Amino acid sequence: MTKAEIVNEIARNTGIDRQTVLTTLEAFMNSVKTSLSNDENVYLRGFGSFIVKKRAQKTARNISKNTTIIIPEHNIPAFKPAKTFTLSVKK
Repeated sequence: MTKAEIVNEIARNTGIDRQTVLTTLEAFMNSVKTSLSNDENVYLRGFGSFIVKKRAQKTARNISKNTTIIIPEHNIPAFKPAKTFTLSVKK
């Protein structure tokens, strides 16, 4: 499902115009991005959590140049679904 399809679905189910739904959805996504970039997790009870995971430093190989490189420690965003969400998808 794309963002446009989500906007259309919400607009159809709520009766709110598409532009308002799109603006709200964009604001939500920006809030999540801002929180994660500030190392703050976002918890949505019954849905899941947007969390920041730390990846440890590791050594990798560049096969074409036959060299090793060091990939520094870095943060990545992740999503952890709530138990109720996971169970509803399993059905």
